[in-house]
Amino acid sequence: MSTIKEVAKRAGVSVGTVSKVINNIEVKPKTKQAVELAIKELNYQPNVYARGLKVNRTQTVALILPTVWHPFFGELAYNIEKCLRQQQYKMILCNSEGDYLTELAYITMAKQNQVDGIIAITYSDIEAYVSSNLPIISIDRFFNDQVPYVSSDNFLGGELAAQGLDQAGCQSLCFIGGGSKKENTTRNRRKGFINYCEKNQKNYEIFDLTGKSDNFNQKMEQFLREKVIEKREIDGIFAVTDTYALQIIHFLERFNIRIPEEVQVIGFDGVKTSLNDQIEISTIRQPIEKIAKESVKGIIALIDGQVVSPEMILPVKFIQGKTTKIKKTAN
Repeated sequence: MSTIKEVAKRAGVSVGTVSKVINNIEVKPKTKQAVELAIKELNYQPNVYARGLKVNRTQTVALILPTVWHPFFGELAYNIEKCLRQQQYKMILCNSEGDYLTELAYITMAKQNQVDGIIAITYSDIEAYVSSNLPIISIDRFFNDQVPYVSSDNFLGGELAAQGLDQAGCQSLCFIGGGSKKENTTRNRRKGFINYCEKNQKNYEIFDLTGKSDNFNQKMEQFLREKVIEKREIDGIFAVTDTYALQIIHFLERFNIRIPEEVQVIGFDGVKTSLNDQIEISTIRQPIEKIAKESVKGIIALIDGQVVSPEMILPVKFIQGKTTKIKKTAN
């Protein structure tokens, strides 16, 4: 394996000049070109971690997610890694599964300079360990005024979902949701849904279970059986995620409830199973690519010691799929 001294000799420059080029410190264009050519010819691979001991950088960022099994988290991880790679950073993926100790281990890594910063979606009790001197960008959760966070406009998303069901002709709407007890911005989906319904005097119901519930699916199915299948009291459903929306659709279809003829369903996330996938269900699409871009932009700025806006709220949009009727238009 080639050394930095061999690169310097081949390029006809000092070791310090090679180090500057590797660390993106400005040198003369001809000098940079000569060093880059020598690196290529010798197949020199800089030791990023050894270099980090001198410049206090490892060029790595940890991404903490509850799981990559969820399509939204998987697509987000793909885009964050892509954005980091474009900035010459590497990504370490942490599937925390909501485990408090696993997340603390990654926070400790950041504090010990084993990684330069963290991008995280977490619902664990880690507030005491998250401070302004730790480079961290939170997604969909507010910790404090010193920790920047990036989020979709979940409130607007809830409004758009209720509006979509209303304009598609639904008479009685329902919100179905569940999740962590920790306060996060996804709760605003429910608030936006309620706000639209009350402003427009729409009949609505709420089924929402927070916290870990082993029998969530059982309770949700019981609710649907009573309200939709037996009493036919609901004809429009907004599910807090696409995953829940698909569960609801599959359950209702088992009882010959036609979607969207009898019941219309809108999800939230707008996730894709592959890069060129078409979104089949009606949903509120989060700007996943933009979330990734802004999160990476923010974490690199923090690593560089810059001031970052405390919040970045990104717009969402309604995607017409096969689970709602075409919106009514005024004559």
